[in-house]
Amino acid sequence: MLKIKLARFGKKKQPTYRIVVNEAKTKRDGKYVALLGHYLPIQDPKVLTVNLKEYDYWLSKGAKPTETVASLVEKFKKGDVLKAKRNKISKKQRKRMEESASAKATTTEEKKVEVKEEVKIKKTEGSKDQKEAVKAEEKVEKKKEAKAPEKAPTDSKDSTKKESVKEKSKEKKETDK
Repeated sequence: MLKIKLARFGKKKQPTYRIVVNEAKTKRDGKYVALLGHYLPIQDPKVLTVNLKEYDYWLSKGAKPTETVASLVEKFKKGDVLKAKRNKISKKQRKRMEESASAKATTTEEKKVEVKEEVKIKKTEGSKDQKEAVKAEEKVEKKKEAKAPEKAPTDSKDSTKKESVKEKSKEKKETDK
């Protein structure tokens, strides 16, 4: 009894199939009587070629197709394109994407606020009153410090050094002006 079936070829984890006519009791990948087409499920989009004249000829001779071959040939006859699978986004990836999008949104809002404050500072620098400009700069620095999350100090010495460095930098700024 003849069967029309898929014979697997190709590398490991990269299958390519030949649609072949073979004896029902022979091995799947053994010798075959006739080659009717090819099926490449790994390519994007999937590739299916079938010689319909030969397929019909072997059906008339009494060859019976397997379920898989019959469904593939039906799709080929209808002209349905074998669609490639869409890459599904996992829950973790979706969550990361949402977090990065929200982080970008907050950073753009912070930048807008900083630009507005800098514009105010520039306007005040043009005026005669320098004290206002210094106050505006201090406000900007305080907001930046408030926005940046502070890490818990591991050493008390390290934290005091950091504080003293900040104070020195503030003093230098004030003396330079």
